[in-house]
Amino acid sequence: MPNTPVPPSTSSAPPATLHAEGVSNDEFRAAMSRLAAGVVLVTAQEPPLDPDDPRAPAGEDVGMTATAFLSVSLDPPLVLVSLREGSRMDDLLDEQPLWSVSVLSESQRHIAGRFAMKGRISDRLLFKDIPYVRGEYSGAPVVGGALATLECRTEQRVPAGDHTLVIGRVLTADVPSAADGPLTYFRGRYRHLA
Repeated sequence: MPNTPVPPSTSSAPPATLHAEGVSNDEFRAAMSRLAAGVVLVTAQEPPLDPDDPRAPAGEDVGMTATAFLSVSLDPPLVLVSLREGSRMDDLLDEQPLWSVSVLSESQRHIAGRFAMKGRISDRLLFKDIPYVRGEYSGAPVVGGALATLECRTEQRVPAGDHTLVIGRVLTADVPSAADGPLTYFRGRYRHLA
């Protein structure tokens, strides 16, 4: 059967943005949504506004939900998190090398949703009723009830398209006794393993 030309669309929908390679943003997003991922909360503490003045206000805690988080190396222990370029966390980790990661459990879906909101309220209010302790090295909030927690120091920042890949050396790793399963993200929604 010969190839028949396809008539132009009469739809009023805007045409899909195609990259030079021919894949559209929507096609790429749909394909990657089929990859199940764990969900973590990345946290860091802003440096004090004036480190030389003990009366200056301390920096605010900042948190961000991430699903692009993975182990990179065992020796030395390295992890990687992908941050949207120019996001608050990207800007903070550009100046603050110490940060923490809490691997969220399925019962912590509300935490993931809270720190993933667009146009959200102040981070101070987001942390208000979440149980956490401060990391020994990072000073960043480490969420209570997480499946695992890590404290990291940035080793390398790699620009990658519209994101920054932050590679961190793991300074501490803790696995609290949590009976819950992991929180996962699949097809645009938080899920739990059945």
